[in-house]
Amino acid sequence: MPTVPALNLALHFIRREVRSRYLGSLSGGLWALAQPLIQLAVFGVVYVYVFKAPPPAGDIGVLPFLALGLWPWNAFAEALVRSTNAIPENAALIGKVALPREVLVLAAASSSFLLHGVGFCAICIALWMWGAPIHLQALPLAAAVYLQFFVFALGLAMILSAVQVFVRDLAQVLTQLLQIWMFASPVWYPREFLPERYRDWMSFNPIAYYIESFRSILVGSGQVTLATQAVALIVAVAVLLAGFSLFRRLSPHFEDFL
Repeated sequence: MPTVPALNLALHFIRREVRSRYLGSLSGGLWALAQPLIQLAVFGVVYVYVFKAPPPAGDIGVLPFLALGLWPWNAFAEALVRSTNAIPENAALIGKVALPREVLVLAAASSSFLLHGVGFCAICIALWMWGAPIHLQALPLAAAVYLQFFVFALGLAMILSAVQVFVRDLAQVLTQLLQIWMFASPVWYPREFLPERYRDWMSFNPIAYYIESFRSILVGSGQVTLATQAVALIVAVAVLLAGFSLFRRLSPHFEDFL
């Protein structure tokens, strides 16, 4: 359990991260709502009216299908990218102030999930108002899955941010790996689009569980078993514990490489 001062410090850095994202913006925090709605409108025009893409899964519509996969992925990918650079970007602060370095990574990951979470809720409400079969009453359950997704992402962020201090090329490589990972996940397509002999392999991709869970919970597309949920929870907690362990092991050597 974190101490109260450590918790207050973490909240301070999270607020700082959120404020820095909208510093100088005319709309301020409203951009967190406006940006996903604008993106949703663009997707609607391109995929529904220009490409006239058929529904990828059942009758839920192409736009809800894409939105419920893409926004959680954006939160995950952005959290990893921003967290990976959290230690080098705060090198001056680390050299002057004694603070738990974990809060810097926590703040970067938390701000990304927080802001995209606000946008995700806005997207769900907008889709529901547009007539999509979104189950708004299931948003609290989706929020629980989103929190678990954050736990998994935070564990990876701790690992990547610690390694980045010693391997400076990691940030550039990560961008390419995330792009490959996205297309290897059911973000843009359901796993049923894969040849049948490859579908079971998708279960080894932890992202698949989260994307398919959001669609199952909010639009009833597909089904996530209780066994899959249990395995995903165990994996998320294990990755988080491994991330914190590695970060604390490498943390004493950060200043020598910054």
